Amino acid sequence: MRAQPLHLLLLFAFGCGWGMSMPLAKIAVSTGHEPYGLIFWQLVVVVAVLTPVALIAGKPVKLRLRHLWFCSLIACTGAVLPDLFYYLGATHLPGGVLSILMASAPLFSLPIALALGNDRFSLLRLGGLMLGMVGVALMILPEEGLPAAVPVGFVLLTLLAPALYATEGNIVARWGTHGLDPFRTIVGASFIGMIITFPIAVLSGQWINPLESFGAPELALAASAAIHGLVYAGYVWLVGRAGSVFSAQVGYIATGFGVLWSILLLGESYSGWVWAALLTILAGVFLVQPRAPKDSTPEPALAPMPGAGDITGAGAATAEEEAPR
Repeated sequence: MRAQPLHLLLLFAFGCGWGMSMPLAKIAVSTGHEPYGLIFWQLVVVVAVLTPVALIAGKPVKLRLRHLWFCSLIACTGAVLPDLFYYLGATHLPGGVLSILMASAPLFSLPIALALGNDRFSLLRLGGLMLGMVGVALMILPEEGLPAAVPVGFVLLTLLAPALYATEGNIVARWGTHGLDPFRTIVGASFIGMIITFPIAVLSGQWINPLESFGAPELALAASAAIHGLVYAGYVWLVGRAGSVFSAQVGYIATGFGVLWSILLLGESYSGWVWAALLTILAGVFLVQPRAPKDSTPEPALAPMPGAGDITGAGAATAEEEAPR
C-alpha cells in the first residue's frame, strides 16, 4: 500500500482533530465536572456516533457471551481507568503539557511488550525509552519547567493514563480481538464502559445532567467525543488504504496540534524546558516504535479509545476483521 497526497492530507486532518481533544478536555473540567460523569457521557456520544458508522459499513455490533469479558477488559484499560487519570490531569495541567504526556504511551508499551513476549529487545529502542524519561524530567525537575501553580505530582499521576493505554494495546497484540473488528471492539467496549461508569458516577456524586445547564463545558465534552468517533472512523479507513505504519504517524501530528490548539484556544504559553521536553519525548517515541519488515504486514491492534488520551497509536487499527482465536 502506498500513501497518496489525499492520505497525507487526511493524516493531518485526523491529527488536527485528535489534538483538539486536549484543550476541549480542559474546558470540560473548567466548571468542576468530575471524571466519572464526564467519562460516562463521552462513551454515550462515542456509541451514538460509531454505531451508525458500523451499520453503514455493514458491520453491525452483535456481541456474543465470549466477547463480554474481552470488551470489559478493553473498557477498563482503554477508557474507564486511564480516562480517570486523564481528566484528573486535565484539571491541574496545561493542555499542552497534557498533550505531551499522552504522547508517551509507546514508551510504556515497550517494556510491557517485552514482558509479554510481544517484542524483542534492542539497544536503539532502549535509548528511546531513556530519552522519554529524560523528557519527563525536563518538565518536572527544573523550577522554570512547569508553571508555579502546577502540582508536579499530577504529572506523575497523569502518566498512568498512557501506561494503561499501552497496556490495552499490548493485550490486543498478545491475545487478539477474538473475532471482533475495530468498530465492534470499540463500540462494545464503550457500551460496557457506560454500564460500569453509570453507577460509579451516581454513587460517588459525580453524575452530570447536561440538560440542566448545557454550556461550554458540556459542549466541549460532546464535541471532543464526537470528533474522536468521526476521526476514528476515518482513521480505520486510512489504515485500510495507506497501511498501519503510515497511519501511526498521526500520533506525532496530534501531539503537535494538541500543543498548538492549547495555545490558540486557551492562551497557554510554555517555558523552554517544556518545548525541550516535547522534542525529547517525541524523539524517544520515534525510536521505540517497532519497525515492520518490508515483506510483512504489521500485526493488527486496537486504535485509540474515546478518552482522547491515546492519540499516539498504541496499536494501529486494521480495516479488516481479525480471524477468531
